[in-house]
Amino acid sequence: MWRPLALAAAAALFVTGTLAGTAAAAGPTPVEINYQNPVTALPPIARPATHSCTVTAMQHDFANSYGQPFAGTLTPPAGCPGPWSKVVLDWSGSVAGRQYDRLAAVWVGGAEVFRTSTPEPDPAGISWHVDQDLSAFIPLLRTPQPLVVDLGNVVNTTYTGIYHMTMTVTYYQADKRNPEAAHSDVVVPVSQSTSAPGWWSLNQGQTASTSVTVPRNTVDARLQVYARGGGCEEFWYSNVPDSYAAAHPDYGLCAGGTYREVGVLVDGKPAGTAQPFPAIYTGGISPLMWRPIPSIDAFRTQPYEIDLTPFAGVLADGAAHTVTLVPPAGISDTWLMDGSLFVDVDHGSAQTSGAVTEDTVTPSPAVTYNVATQADGSDLITAAVTRDWAVAGYVDTSRGRVYTRVVRHSDYSNSNDVAQAGTVQTTAQRDSGWTRTTTTVGPGPGHRQVRQDNWSYPIDVKSTFVPGATSDSYTVTGQVSVARHLATTEAGPGNAFKTLSVVDDAVRAKGNLQREAGVAVAADGSDSERYVGVDGGTCYGHFIAADHGYVTQDVAIGCR
Repeated sequence: MWRPLALAAAAALFVTGTLAGTAAAAGPTPVEINYQNPVTALPPIARPATHSCTVTAMQHDFANSYGQPFAGTLTPPAGCPGPWSKVVLDWSGSVAGRQYDRLAAVWVGGAEVFRTSTPEPDPAGISWHVDQDLSAFIPLLRTPQPLVVDLGNVVNTTYTGIYHMTMTVTYYQADKRNPEAAHSDVVVPVSQSTSAPGWWSLNQGQTASTSVTVPRNTVDARLQVYARGGGCEEFWYSNVPDSYAAAHPDYGLCAGGTYREVGVLVDGKPAGTAQPFPAIYTGGISPLMWRPIPSIDAFRTQPYEIDLTPFAGVLADGAAHTVTLVPPAGISDTWLMDGSLFVDVDHGSAQTSGAVTEDTVTPSPAVTYNVATQADGSDLITAAVTRDWAVAGYVDTSRGRVYTRVVRHSDYSNSNDVAQAGTVQTTAQRDSGWTRTTTTVGPGPGHRQVRQDNWSYPIDVKSTFVPGATSDSYTVTGQVSVARHLATTEAGPGNAFKTLSVVDDAVRAKGNLQREAGVAVAADGSDSERYVGVDGGTCYGHFIAADHGYVTQDVAIGCR
C-alpha cells in the first residue's frame, strides 16, 4: 500500500514528455512538467562590507556517488589571514532530468558544518543556492583541514539527473567596524571520521560513541547535534505503533510509533535530549507540493544544541571522555547522526575542575498509544507525552565557582487517523517546550543569568491514495502545514526577561498526481512560506507563494 516515501519513488517517474512549463499567470496546465528554480523565504546570510577572499572548495559532479564522497582540503586564503568578522559557505547546484531528492553534508576537519538535501529536477533543468554561516567553526578554519562532501546519488536509464555542485567559502576580514565573529575557543568533532563522511547510520538499539579530550581549563561545553531519519523514519510523525502495524500488515504502514527524541551520554551518563524537527524532503508526500518552495529544513538544516556545561568540570580533567549519541527509541529505520562540541576555556587559569551535582535525565519515556475505531470505520491513534529533566554542575574558575543548571520541559501530542485500509492518513502533531539555563557565578543572586529557549514544531498532514485499474494507475494527493517557532529570552540579575531573538517559519503546501497506465494525466501543486525573524532588534520578514510551479507572490512583510 502507498506510503509517502513510496509516492516519492513513483512520482519521480511521472515525467512523460518535455512540455515547456509556463508561468501561473498564463493559466494552469493539467500536468506540471517544468518549474522555476527553487526559492525560499529564509533570510540570506548577512555579509559585512569588508575585505574578503573567496576560495572554491569544490566543483564536483555527483552521479553514481554512493560510497564515493568528494574529498579535499580546505585551506584559509593567504590574502585574508584573519581574524575574520564572518566566514560564509555558498552551496550552488544544477540538475536536469529525473532524480530523487538526495541528502548531502559537508565536514571540515571531521566536524559537520552543513547539512542539506537536493531538489528534484525537471526535464529542462533547475539550479539553486544555499548559504551557511561557518563563523562558529573559526577555530578549525584557521589551519588547513580535511574537507569531505557527501551526496549519494544514482544515475541510470531511469534516474538521469546528475547533481553539478560548486561550493565556495568566503572569509571576511575583521576591521574596526566589523570585529571578529564570536566563536568558541575550541571545536571538537563528535563524528566517526575526518577523511570520510562523519555521520553514523544508526538503527534501533544502536548508539554512536567517540572519545574526546578537551582543554584542562575548560569552563563550558555545548554539543551541536545533527539528526535525521531515513526510509520509514523519514515520515516518523505518521508511523503507527508496532502492534497496529502487526495487526494490519496489508496496510503497508511503517511501525515504531510517532514519538521521537535524540539523546546524548557523557561517559555513559544521560546528559540531555532534544526533539527532532519534522523535516520533509523535496520528494516527500508529493514532489508537486515543493515546486518551487521546499519545506522547512530541506535546504538549510538546523542542528540541535544540548548544553553540556554541567559536565565541563568533569571533562576538564585532561583525560579522554566518551560522548555517545543516542537515536530515538523504537525506530523502524535508520537515523543519520553526528555532532560537534564547542568549548570555551578560562584564559585566567591553566586548570579548572568541578562536578555534576544533579542529573534527572531518564531514558526515552515509554509511550502509550490509544486506538479507537470511529463511526466512519477509521482508526484514530493518539499519544501524549510530558517530559521534564534537569542537569546541574559547577566549575571552579579564575572568576570563582560557576554553577550551571539546565532544565528542559516538553509537551507532545499526536493524533493519526488511518482510514480506508491505510490509504488515507490524517496526522496532527504538536511538539513544544523550553530549555532554561541558569548560570550563577559565586554566591548570591546578584551574579545570576537566566536564558530560556522556547520551541514549537506543529505539523498537520493529510495524504490520500486511490488505486486505479492497473498497478501503475493511481491518484495521490497531499496537504501539509508545518511550522517552526523559536524564541530566546534572557534575564540578568534583578531584571525581567527580554527577548533576544524570534523565528516564525511556516510552510503550507498541497499537491496531486494522477497516473493512468503509467502516464501522468494530472500533476500539479501549490505552496507558500512565511518567515518572520527578529534578532537583536533587526527584523526580517518575507512571504512567498507559488502555484503550478511558479511564484505568484514574493513580498517583504513586517514583524508584527
